[in-house]
Amino acid sequence: MAVPHPAPASRPAPLDELSLEVVELVGAVVARYHEEYERAAAEHALTGAQARLLALLARGPMPMRRIAEHLKCEPSNVTGIVDRLESRGLVERRADPGDRRVKIAFATEQGEATAQSLRGGLEFAREPLAELAPEERTHLRDLLRRILGAGAVE
Repeated sequence: MAVPHPAPASRPAPLDELSLEVVELVGAVVARYHEEYERAAAEHALTGAQARLLALLARGPMPMRRIAEHLKCEPSNVTGIVDRLESRGLVERRADPGDRRVKIAFATEQGEATAQSLRGGLEFAREPLAELAPEERTHLRDLLRRILGAGAVE
């Protein structure tokens, strides 16, 4: 009796030339964003990871474990980053009133100001985006949200 072979895994269809070009362009934008972000962070004597964490907390307080999820790193790494930001007066942490075992980190006023300055220091997109009409920027934003999926940007 013959042993049945499992069905081969279906492969996604190869990307067409236009889709490949879009992927390459998105990659170039991401690379440029990271370069600018690292430069802006360095102007504030921050590492890229510190700047990303600070930007995240500028949107609101967050438990340490959730920060690790957002930054896609281990909670122990977050602790070290928060320690360094806390020593500079940019971040504070407190026990969660609902569960004293959970630590909540938040940006101080100085931290929020630094995060705002970092965001303003990202120059590469300012001029190209300014050349787009508001409707075009809205359409671009909506397309990017659609590509990322609902709820991808919090």
